[in-house]
Amino acid sequence: MCHPATKVPYVINQSGTSAKSPNALTRIVESSRAQILTINLEDYFQAGVFHRFISPRNWYRFESRLQQNTDDTLALLDAYNTKATFFVLGWIADRYPELVRCIAENGHEIASRGFLHQPLLKLTARARREDLVRSKELLEDTIGHAVTGFRLSDGWLKRRDLGFLNELQEVGYLYDSSLMPRRRDFWRQPWRRLIHEQKCRNGSLLEIPPSTWPMSGAWMPIAGGNYLRQLPENMMQTAVGKWLEKETSPFVMYFQVWELDADQPRLSVTSRLTKLRHYRNLGLYRTLLPRYMQTTKFTSIAEHAKMADSPLCSLNQQLASASALPVRGDYVSHWSSAQQIAEENTAIKVTPNPSRTAVTLVIPCYNEESSLPYLHRTMQHLRHALLIQWDLKILFVDDCSCDNTHEVLQSLFGDDRDIQIVRHEKNKGVSAAILTGINAATTEIVASIDCDCSYDPLELQNMLPLMTRNVAMVTASPYHADGKVSNVPRWRLLLSHTLSMMYRKLLKQKLSTWTSCFRIYRKLQIIDLPLEENGFLGTAELAAQLSLHGRTIVEHPTTLEVRLFGFSKMKTIRTIFSHLRLLTKVVAENRCGRHGMPVTKKA
Repeated sequence: MCHPATKVPYVINQSGTSAKSPNALTRIVESSRAQILTINLEDYFQAGVFHRFISPRNWYRFESRLQQNTDDTLALLDAYNTKATFFVLGWIADRYPELVRCIAENGHEIASRGFLHQPLLKLTARARREDLVRSKELLEDTIGHAVTGFRLSDGWLKRRDLGFLNELQEVGYLYDSSLMPRRRDFWRQPWRRLIHEQKCRNGSLLEIPPSTWPMSGAWMPIAGGNYLRQLPENMMQTAVGKWLEKETSPFVMYFQVWELDADQPRLSVTSRLTKLRHYRNLGLYRTLLPRYMQTTKFTSIAEHAKMADSPLCSLNQQLASASALPVRGDYVSHWSSAQQIAEENTAIKVTPNPSRTAVTLVIPCYNEESSLPYLHRTMQHLRHALLIQWDLKILFVDDCSCDNTHEVLQSLFGDDRDIQIVRHEKNKGVSAAILTGINAATTEIVASIDCDCSYDPLELQNMLPLMTRNVAMVTASPYHADGKVSNVPRWRLLLSHTLSMMYRKLLKQKLSTWTSCFRIYRKLQIIDLPLEENGFLGTAELAAQLSLHGRTIVEHPTTLEVRLFGFSKMKTIRTIFSHLRLLTKVVAENRCGRHGMPVTKKA
């Protein structure tokens, strides 16, 4: 069942105009002809601008706002007696089948966007076909009748991509809405701006492009999405008004449900331009959409095809035939998300194995309020992943945060008997927080991770077995030959590589990464070290002291990614000079006769 809208998305006064914008309709021409409204059903973290930073395997870690945003969208459509075509990811139907059924039961059309929000055209032909078939069948078995429409989840078709329409037609789709033509690509085919039939190898497909308007020698997108939020409102309303006046083809509009949500969590992974693109004027559609719906009738693609004068009327008979086709009944998904695995593991009762090794995981936190809900979901999965072999205890060290970190920690983790929260009375630095955790731990094996999950905590499954009796520390290493760095700024990489090279040369050790906070320690080989640095420098000092004392370090290749929430607390210039100071100290100690043993590396 659909939940009721969590808040009223707009207010209608007795005259039928938006109470927030009573004069907003003057530039939109009233039209009795029906236009087409399409809606992309996706959560905010699935948006295309975040593809580089967020893998689908980690979607489960984010707070979902899909239900709330869908409820608000349905309330908006219901208030104006408007039907729409919802382009839905197969992943969403797999995770939220009741939500998708609710949309269909409210009279809206369900169409496909593929299974995952991904650059489908970059996949192999076989992988694309599997995705197209899989998402179509899943959606059909979710709502109980045929799904015949498709739209790419990532980008728009270009001229070189038109062969993809053959693949759509061959797996049973009747129409596509993935082409929003630009003049520089289709200047010899201006008719592609309007609804048209696309000849395919084994038949034809109806192409339904989101609307564009000729302006200054180009075709300007005026259909919605980011364009209506970013471009001047007067200019866009004038262009839409001209379309309604002059074009016989229906105006095709679209938006994403998360664009109604001005309160969605802010991710810190993107450039200023991308942040502007995604976050600017979020929530504007709550007032913008009523302005269009009050003057213009919108409906779904399937409903428009039933109209006598519709350019989609050729589609109507095909839709009727397709809807009569038998579907496969209840769909059984063969794909499980990490969240599903965690939920399934939660239900499994595991008898504690006396041979399990006890491990304490130390997590330093300083002003990490925005990161903690993401970390909370990650920890749930990690604990289940380690459940069989490891007895995991978690110790948070709040390094005297100035925001609501301590309150959020108590709210999310305070009732868990396997989790301890320690708080510094004053800010001491990340290394001091880790040492506080190591000293407070009651286990011999202690691990530490970054609160922002810039290293995947699930790598502990691979790192813990490396902690053999003669090993003092296992460290995650993105700069290892088999490691990887993803989306980290080049200047930061250059700095890190330069510092690592200097430590290697001066200490005559082959360790690739010296500054990682993602490590596993043998407590008795750490607490006697003469450590003085409390901040970010302390991680390098600890590795250097282990080396100077001849203790074994195992390096495990991992991936370092840019943080998704909050901001780094490292002061770059100060950190550079601090490392130079530490290197000077290390050289002096090394010349006094302390020489380390060779570092053990994982190949």
